[in-house]
Amino acid sequence: MIALAATFVATLYGGPQLLYALLFGVSFNYLSHDARTKPGIEFAGRAVLRLGVGLLGARITAAQIAGLGWETAVTVVAATSTTLLCGLAVGRQLGMSRAQRVLSGGAVGICGASAALAISAVLPREKDGDRFTLMVVVTVTVMSTLAMIGYPLIARWLELPPALAGLFLGGSIHDVAQVVGAGYMLDAETGDIATIVKLFRVALLAVVVVIVSAAFKGARERAQAAVASGRAPARQALVPWFLWLFIGMVVLNSLGAIPPALQSGLSDFSRACLVVAIAALGMKTSFAQLARAGWRPLALIIVETVWIAAFVLAVILWSR
Repeated sequence: MIALAATFVATLYGGPQLLYALLFGVSFNYLSHDARTKPGIEFAGRAVLRLGVGLLGARITAAQIAGLGWETAVTVVAATSTTLLCGLAVGRQLGMSRAQRVLSGGAVGICGASAALAISAVLPREKDGDRFTLMVVVTVTVMSTLAMIGYPLIARWLELPPALAGLFLGGSIHDVAQVVGAGYMLDAETGDIATIVKLFRVALLAVVVVIVSAAFKGARERAQAAVASGRAPARQALVPWFLWLFIGMVVLNSLGAIPPALQSGLSDFSRACLVVAIAALGMKTSFAQLARAGWRPLALIIVETVWIAAFVLAVILWSR
């Protein structure tokens, strides 16, 4: 019901659907303490989340990625990688844990809220993990909305042609919806290029999740053992099931096995799953808990946002 309400408001008045779902969910935080509703909230925040991330692959084909050219692909990979490294370095100076630094860097470097949710699914459970994830989702959504408004103005000011403007917008704005909005604010060609560049960044999510899963495998097992009160921890899969689903969707879509109508339906269903999951995560926290997260997550994400935009823009200006 919260996800439907958020969707209705976003459709009626515009604005970020995921942010509405998060804020509405936080307003119903008391339900997360009710024995009747807690299991459903937990299910939506984990299983439904993973399903939504896996189905994101239905939007991507190998032909789209190949059509970008090697220069664009190298630029996007370098921007994503250096953003992750920037997050690790700056986050350490701010006294944040390695998991928190990876989560924020991945959210900014790949695809905003969707990446934050996917990466959080393979990180070890921490005491304030859900609260930090929500803080990242809120901040990247706000920064992405501001970028959607400001970056097209920068592209116009620099008189970037559609190909370079699309690379700038698709390579630096966090969320897919805001990339689409920013690109088509300029013109249809820029919008198309920006969307494909952004989908390539989304495709990098699979690689990053595998790397993060491998890096934190031992920490996840230790955390699970602590929760299990001394029992032998269950073996953790290096590649989680939802990532296999993501890869399978990309392969099927690349082979043309997914008709356009089904592809659209899977994309909409994936988005619906993510909205439901965000609402559930919102219900598991409160405004007071978000406030206790402090200024450090906000500062880190701002630095990472400036970094990825400056990096992509520097490459574009150097190549002109």
